[in-house]
This record gives sequence, C-alpha cells and structure tokens, in this order.
Amino acid sequence: MGFLFLFGPGYGNRRGMIRRRFLSNALTATAATTLLRTASAQHPDGEDFKLFLLVGQSNMAGRGKVGPKDLVPNPRVWSFNKSEKWVPAIAPLHFDKPGIVGVGLGRAFGIAAAEQHPEWNIGLVPCAVGGSPLSSWEPGARYDALGVTPYDDAIRRAKAAMKNGTLSGILWHQGESDAGKPEQAATYAERLTKMIGQFRSDLDAPDVPFLIGELGHLPDRPYTDRNNPVCVAHREVAESVPNCAVVSSKGLTPKSDGTHFDAESAKEFGKRYANIWEKKFGD
Repeated sequence: MGFLFLFGPGYGNRRGMIRRRFLSNALTATAATTLLRTASAQHPDGEDFKLFLLVGQSNMAGRGKVGPKDLVPNPRVWSFNKSEKWVPAIAPLHFDKPGIVGVGLGRAFGIAAAEQHPEWNIGLVPCAVGGSPLSSWEPGARYDALGVTPYDDAIRRAKAAMKNGTLSGILWHQGESDAGKPEQAATYAERLTKMIGQFRSDLDAPDVPFLIGELGHLPDRPYTDRNNPVCVAHREVAESVPNCAVVSSKGLTPKSDGTHFDAESAKEFGKRYANIWEKKFGD
C-alpha cells in the first residue's frame, strides 16, 4: 500500500511532491554513502588544500537539526573525521556528543570559502567539545565530563591533517561555560591570548588567522558588555593579538533550548566567518 500511495497514478500534485521528495532524499543519502566509502583514496593533497581548525564548545560543534540539504556533499569541501580520514563534509561534522550533535557553522564556512576561491579545496578539522570551558583548552588539560583532552586532541588531529594541506585558519566559538563564572570571565582575555599563542607555536603557524565568534545575542541569554566580560574579552583579544578578528552573531536565532543556534543561524554564522576571513586575511 505504501508504494501505491507514493507512486501510483492519479494521486494528485501533493502526492507527486511527496514522491519527488522521497526520491530526492533517497538519492542524496545514496550519493553521500558512495562518496564516503571512496573518499579516503580521492581526497585532495598539496598547497591548494586549505585547512581550517574548528575549535570551541557546543555552538561550534553544532546542535542544529540536520536536513536533506545538509547531506549533499560539495566536491571541494572535506572533513577530517573521527578516524582521521578525509571524507566529504556532510552534517554532522563533529562527534563530541553523537546523540545530539547536528548542524554547526563549519560546513557552511567551508562551502562559502570554496565559492570565494574556486582554485582551492577546503579541509575542515572538527575538534570542538560541547560544554568545555577555556581551562580545558590548555596543554595536558582534561575535560572530565567527557573524559577527553580537547587541546591535546586538537593539536594531534591538526598535525595529522596538515600532512595533506596548509593550515589557513583557526575558527573559535567558546565562552558560554566561562560566562556565568565571574572569576573565570575576569581572566578570559588573558587566558585566550595565551591559548592562541600556544596553538600557533605548537602548530608552527605563527601568523595563522584566528577568528573568534561572538556569543549568541539570544532571547533567553542576552549576553552584553554589561552582564558578561567574556563578550568584551573577545573584542579585546581581537584588537590586541595580530591576525585575529571577531565575527558578529547579531540577529542569529536559537533552538527551543534558548542556548544553541538553530540550523539556519549556524549556517549564516559560518558564512559570516568566511566573509570575515576573506575580508581580513584572504589572498
């Protein structure tokens, strides 16, 4: 009966639309699976493979709802998966919390960067960890909630990825875990500055651009200069540390949880990161 409902003649425009959507989704999933199976032997390599490290906490990892379009691979945008293999960049990129991870800003950034530079392939290196405070982004530091070492893991993965391409940027979105703790927020700028220097030193990339995303201007959590020194710290760091920039989150909207960007806002945020990177650091 299901096949008659979807494919039988004379069922009207609405059912025809359902049939087309069903086929489109099935083909998309099949294409994605095929690409994923063959990707490791076909990934780009060399100077024009530009790599971007995705670090921070849950809004970098992504918690937006995954839709069919998020499963359509772009032939020039790749992701370094949990097994440290290059695969087509489809959502979700991250793997910090498999039960809830979803659409983040990374894939949209990669697609926008690829559109801005047709001569490049883009490699995304997802390393964000939901809930991680800035203190866990130090050498040797452990985030006990998930039993991981965010900084050390990011350095290991970045070095492995850099065997195939050139590190061209570090994308950072973090601060919610420090925002509600005055003693941590008060020292955030100093600690973030130190972390940026550590990343650049450990990756032998002293001039690599570092992009800092603003915390969300969300209805249930309206971070402002008055109530959150982390917002001020982000700008202070961008102004005082060479090759850094802030990416605006104004106008972006949350999921029903009031904390995480919804899928469309996450994608818009990724485009904003790409535009800032291009404006300030693009060749």
